[in-house]
Amino acid sequence: MATLFIALGALVLYLVAYHTYGRWLARRIFRLDPNRVPPSIELEDGNDYVPTSKGVVFGHHFTSIAGTGPIVGPALAVIWGWLPALLWVLFGSILIGAVHDFGSLVVSMRNRGQTVGDIAGRVLAPRARILFLSILFLALTIVLAIFGLVIAAVFRIYPASIFPCLIQIPIAVGIGLALHRRGLPILLPSLLALGIMYLTVWFGDWGPLHAFNQTLSELPVIAWVGLLLLYSYLASVLPVWVLLQPRDYINSLQLLSALGLVILGLLVAALFGFGEQKQALEIVAPAVRTGADAPTGAPMMFPFLFITIACGAISGFHCLVSSGTSSKQLKTETDAQFVGYGSMLTEGFLAVLVILACVAGLGLGAPEIIDGAKTGTILTGETAYQARYGSWQAAGGLPAKVGAFVDGSANFLQALGLRPEFAIALMGVFVASFAATTLDSACRLQRYVTQELAAATRVSPLRGKHAATLFAIIVAGAIAALPAPGNAWELPNLGKGGMILWPLFGATNQLLGGLAFLVILFWLHRRNLPLWFVAVPAVFMLGLPAMAMAMQLFVGEGAWITGKDPNLLLGAFGIATLALEAWIVVEALGAWRRAKGVLETPAAAPVQAVD
Repeated sequence: MATLFIALGALVLYLVAYHTYGRWLARRIFRLDPNRVPPSIELEDGNDYVPTSKGVVFGHHFTSIAGTGPIVGPALAVIWGWLPALLWVLFGSILIGAVHDFGSLVVSMRNRGQTVGDIAGRVLAPRARILFLSILFLALTIVLAIFGLVIAAVFRIYPASIFPCLIQIPIAVGIGLALHRRGLPILLPSLLALGIMYLTVWFGDWGPLHAFNQTLSELPVIAWVGLLLLYSYLASVLPVWVLLQPRDYINSLQLLSALGLVILGLLVAALFGFGEQKQALEIVAPAVRTGADAPTGAPMMFPFLFITIACGAISGFHCLVSSGTSSKQLKTETDAQFVGYGSMLTEGFLAVLVILACVAGLGLGAPEIIDGAKTGTILTGETAYQARYGSWQAAGGLPAKVGAFVDGSANFLQALGLRPEFAIALMGVFVASFAATTLDSACRLQRYVTQELAAATRVSPLRGKHAATLFAIIVAGAIAALPAPGNAWELPNLGKGGMILWPLFGATNQLLGGLAFLVILFWLHRRNLPLWFVAVPAVFMLGLPAMAMAMQLFVGEGAWITGKDPNLLLGAFGIATLALEAWIVVEALGAWRRAKGVLETPAAAPVQAVD
């Protein structure tokens, strides 16, 4: 019953936090005003700035910030035990992550929808603009370079998810046209789209579709990377209401309804047992694994737990979504609490369910996997957990992390009487859809960052949306096209180049969160508003990821600079990232005293308007 109590307790805690702390931030600190004209109306252009209902923006925002982060991170972090992961997700998301997302959204709305990188040049210091935008560009390049590989890997593991994911694109375009051009009420198209998507999961691997899925799953990774970057280009340059917004919205309907099914299945399994044998649902993982019980090969829990679990607690990537796309779509300022604070709490709850799926659902029965292949043996109880989390190497690969969640959550669905094939396919679609929404949103965000960098450095050719988007996907595609480190230049290995820079992303992403907190802190400081609720998370998120990055550079046999087999490329990028952070912090310290109570220069016309 502990599993059920944790799930219900987390849900209650998040509801209380939203209606207390979230409401206090909205009313007392940010002072959201329904009469203030938002950027979506002031700068409406039918392309990026589009006034939209909060439900649709919530769908876009939630699916964009979530991606695979709240799945992969917690699914790996439970290797240190379920309790540290759970505590960081619960309190990190409420006190740090949701404040970060909400604050980034509000500050951007008050600055004509500009990204936090652009805003940094006015509220913090002029040089901080280019420094901040440079870090944003690096982080987004890594996302674009790696997520094609992530989606291809999910499709290879769960081929039945391919057709349902592909069919979402025409459904999204149809929804976009129905809502924007014809002005239809949102309820009926939403229910119709949701029903069609579930039917595609149910029937999406039957008959000839099975061969279709298998054929596409066997495509080389480089082919998927090229196709997905082409799709991302189209999603970036098309008006937001045509593809990006409706696809994220209908994805959110499917994903949230799937979460509801997982919760219901967890409830049934906890109260009535699982399967014909009425197997009890219980946590089969240790609460904390330290000392002699520490997992083999795993890094220190502190500070690496806090960069392993990113999106489920706090992620710097979220400030890009808040200030890049969502701030340009909200049609009234008071919707910011629901979208900014509420989406992060929803993501935190997803991360809680991921933890429970991996430490309890997995124990109901999971296939044994050796060298990435299923043996046909079904493991249960603590044996199932130890088989996936016995060592850092066993838990570290993408198939192991995603597989632990899919297998555990599929068991919850099977407790409802759903057939195993459907349960696994639905969870596969769940993971792949999250990854795809992050990819297309990241491409649009990279376009904004590229345009802002072009404006800051006066590189005129990159200020147009097509040129900026092409530049973004060419850079990411060039990196992604390389083979993974140590692999030969052969067709099966191409497309995995994102792995070259991926080890940088964890710490860089969390550092980005700390830098976004700096921007929010200065915005409040200039208005003589309370600071403590931002200052404490800012120090934490600047210091802890920097410590993790420094340890990756200089500590242990695998250190990028001083290890037995140095990786000078990662070392150079890591040192450059720390240097940029230190530079921005120095700029901030120098500007702190003279910024108090002095309003920054108003935001100029957005560079997105130039094409």
